Amino acid sequence: MRASKSASKPIGENLFADPSLDLDPAEVLRRHAAGELDIVDIREQYEWDAGRAPATRHVEIERVASRAPDFDRARPVAFMCRGGVRSGMVAQAYRAIGFDAYSVAGGFTAWHERGLPTEPDGAVVADH
Repeated sequence: MRASKSASKPIGENLFADPSLDLDPAEVLRRHAAGELDIVDIREQYEWDAGRAPATRHVEIERVASRAPDFDRARPVAFMCRGGVRSGMVAQAYRAIGFDAYSVAGGFTAWHERGLPTEPDGAVVADH
């Protein structure tokens, strides 16, 4: 039996990660501000309430499959979660059905740590 690539990854590493789908948070902000990309935050409501990137769309992960028809396939989309794991899986799934989908590398945690714009005032990264 042949070992899979994921079997060689250290325990705790994101086995579902696809670095080719990761976009740096600053690049996501730049492209979003230029009107080139939509951002969809897929975290749970309490995570969203605690802090988020401005002008993002909120669709909890449990609803992303049923909401796919609501998205414009012609527009690139970057999914954001807390650390990039959930959004990476969603980006892969959306790619599989024809979207130009990405994951915000490091999620809202990286966004917040880099001092990129957040809301509301005093925004924090909620535990998940």
